[in-house]
Amino acid sequence: MAPILNSVFAGSGKTKVFVYGIISVISLSAILLVLAGTLDPGKADRAYRAALRVPNGQAQLTAAEPITNQDAAPMCVWEPVSATSGSLAAFQQARPTSTTASTRPIDFASQKPVRTIRDPYAAYSAVAVDPINNEVILTDENLFQILVYDRLANTPAQAKMTEPKRVLGGLETKIEFQCGLYIDPKNGDIYAVNNDTVDTLVIFSRDQKGNVPPKRELITVHGTFGIAVDEAAQELFMSVQHENAVIVYQKLAQGKDAPLRFIQGGKTQLADPHGMAIDTKKQLMFVANHGGFHEKIPGAEPALSFAGAGGKDVPNWPDGGQKPGSGKNLPPSITVYPLKGRGDLAPLQVIQGPKTRLNWPTGLAVDEDAGELYVANDMDDSIAVFDITANGDVAPKRMIRGSKSMIKNPTGVWLDFKNKEVWSANFGNHSATVYPMGASGDVAPLRMIRSGPLNEQALGIGNPHPVGYDSKREQLIVPN
Repeated sequence: MAPILNSVFAGSGKTKVFVYGIISVISLSAILLVLAGTLDPGKADRAYRAALRVPNGQAQLTAAEPITNQDAAPMCVWEPVSATSGSLAAFQQARPTSTTASTRPIDFASQKPVRTIRDPYAAYSAVAVDPINNEVILTDENLFQILVYDRLANTPAQAKMTEPKRVLGGLETKIEFQCGLYIDPKNGDIYAVNNDTVDTLVIFSRDQKGNVPPKRELITVHGTFGIAVDEAAQELFMSVQHENAVIVYQKLAQGKDAPLRFIQGGKTQLADPHGMAIDTKKQLMFVANHGGFHEKIPGAEPALSFAGAGGKDVPNWPDGGQKPGSGKNLPPSITVYPLKGRGDLAPLQVIQGPKTRLNWPTGLAVDEDAGELYVANDMDDSIAVFDITANGDVAPKRMIRGSKSMIKNPTGVWLDFKNKEVWSANFGNHSATVYPMGASGDVAPLRMIRSGPLNEQALGIGNPHPVGYDSKREQLIVPN
């Protein structure tokens, strides 16, 4: 019996689709009784129809049609779970003929794949500059690394890549899908937040390298994405993608420390939030939203953390309960809040509409002196710049965009005020590109750092889930 579609939403920067189904217990019980022969079909029909009238707010069975001619019904070919491929013929050919041999377990560890689809190069997802040490730091969501380069590095066109000065990576580091990045302006500490599989913010000193534990870590809500720090107030801000929330901690929080406050609720218009940035002069917070939305049930259940933190007894921990059937896709947006805001509060400004050209806005950066907001506009292949005061359906005041710019699926943006430069982390072509502050139009970068060959498109595979196969078109379908 096919599951009933309950909700669909996007996540993790790279699109994910989740499908939930639920069948009412009463209806299912009635069907099972019929199959067991203990309840006649007429009574079963009345039982499940009565169950349908229960206003429990959940998805329920609405119809059941018996197969009248079982011989004519299409059936799947049974395939043993021990088969090593999708081909039943291949399994049968390889199956031992003797009874004794057939009981021998298959040594899967010794078998090698026929071929592999993977990207061998780093896919940059976030960028930050350490102006004191003249270094640029990039996160790699493909090979699970944090890479440190000389700020003035420039990969020659004929070279395959530029070697980093230092690399952080390996199981001890807890680095996986690092998408939010921040560099402490005083000591060079690297803050990197994991969005998907390891629910931790990890902090490394600037001299750490290799497969080493972080010097400090903070357990986060599952789906945390963006990060920003108010150095004056010593507060750390993080957006939570799956829970449509922003959480604020003390900057030096660690372990299972509780948040100071959070923003969440229907009034906020937070919808699949990703990158964020703050303006300490105007005391504003900016959040980029992809648009996936679902209503929360206040107090129903706490937001999830696979690392073991949170719960109803933890102060300021956001809600995780989702109202069934409330999922919908909204236009992408930038929402603006007071820096000290908390709870279910409406945004002060909303940048949203076709004139904005927003299409999966991801990374954000603020130029407080110029009063400008920079947006890494992922699916538009652009860096868009808005006035801090922008509100409604307004066009960007300028954009860096075009074939000369080499910007492809940018997911991170950073402003280097000391050197008057704008950096873009391009997830789509293994590159980080840099431009003069104030650049506009289809301009060539001042420099480019590449992890792979020039003009070679990245595969964009990130946390792939079960693979489907289209036999008509002979294509693999890979949700990420």
